Amino acid sequence: MIDVKLILEKPEYVKEALKKKNWEFDPAPIQKLSEERLSLLKEVEASKAEQNRLSASVPSVKKEGGDIKAIFAKVKELGAATKASEERLKAIEAELKSLIEVLPNLPDPDLAAGGKENNKPFYVYGKKPEFGFTPKDHVTLCESCGLIDYKRAAKISGTGTWVYTNLGARLEWALLNYFIANHLADGYEMILPPHILNYQSGYTAGQFPKFEEDVFWLEGSEPRKFILPTAETALVNLHRDEILPLDQLPRKYFAYTPCYRKEAGSYRTEERGMIRGYQFDKVEMVQYTTEEGSDAAFDEMVKKAMKLVEGLGLHFQVDKLAAGDCSHSMARTYDIEVWIPSMGIYKEVSSVSNARDYQARRGMMRYKGADGKTHFMHTLNGSGLATSRIFPALVEQLQQEDGSIVIPEVLRPYMGGLEVIKPIKK
Repeated sequence: MIDVKLILEKPEYVKEALKKKNWEFDPAPIQKLSEERLSLLKEVEASKAEQNRLSASVPSVKKEGGDIKAIFAKVKELGAATKASEERLKAIEAELKSLIEVLPNLPDPDLAAGGKENNKPFYVYGKKPEFGFTPKDHVTLCESCGLIDYKRAAKISGTGTWVYTNLGARLEWALLNYFIANHLADGYEMILPPHILNYQSGYTAGQFPKFEEDVFWLEGSEPRKFILPTAETALVNLHRDEILPLDQLPRKYFAYTPCYRKEAGSYRTEERGMIRGYQFDKVEMVQYTTEEGSDAAFDEMVKKAMKLVEGLGLHFQVDKLAAGDCSHSMARTYDIEVWIPSMGIYKEVSSVSNARDYQARRGMMRYKGADGKTHFMHTLNGSGLATSRIFPALVEQLQQEDGSIVIPEVLRPYMGGLEVIKPIKK
């Protein structure tokens, strides 16, 4: 969350920064509550000091034959007033927390204001594929080659789902193995996290309380638990409530998990097939860094995601997102977007984001600096990669006139040396 000191010291700066995210922010309620909190703290401290002074005076007053009953009465009176002030203090702190925890992260100063209309593509890899024939969409290709069974998926689950079959299942697994091998080679530690998480995990990631309705909750679980929407939610909680020594940073993790999201019900009619679904596979990267190492980590993760798509030989672009298109918890995001020929648009296959210290403040994730002081870590995440859009882009961009699909060379070792997937003869 945002540092309350920053809000109090630079309210107009915070207000203008959040406006870039299309968030109207009035600092007055936070300022008022903070002033009341400070006043109460002084009262409580003064009252406790007076109680201690009076209590300490009892032996000498008693020795001199003074009235200690009056002292006890005064101490009791001050104690009651202090208790009332402390209860009010707890209420104020809870109200302050509720006002601050819903605020989005401040965008980096160099980001354009506004939403996705102000995103800026700054890198393009390869050229849009040109076909000397009428190309097919990925749904048609996946069905004709026996890669995906949409009808049976709808029968056993519902819309927004699919079943990988035969070579389709193997191609999906080949993609995941390719991603995993690359991350291991780059020194990332592999994690297989639980898929059912507690509320605090969603809170630390910045998804709760604002986006509680976007996840699948387990009914009857106590305490409340939900199914992870991305491995980031688990990975960014590994060091919650911990203080790491400086020499343990950066920490680099990646995890493979299915991801479960409610947003599938809102897809547009052209987003059929695998473009948007309730469940999809993703390999996720997360780094914990110092403030000084944060920018370098971001650049590294962007290049890693790009390298993975380049290795598949797919045409894509990289977008620098405007402030309003960055997610709630993120200060900065670059999207790697792959070209989907049948749709005539680019679709995001990786978002690399820097949360700065926003998540670390929520999860009390800190480190001991070289100065001997405790600092909040910076957390970063990036898809490395999501398959549900890589898969359609791959079959569409690499399709042949006879309806076959060329398998990228980097995937062939995981496909038993198979070079081409051919249509099933009926």
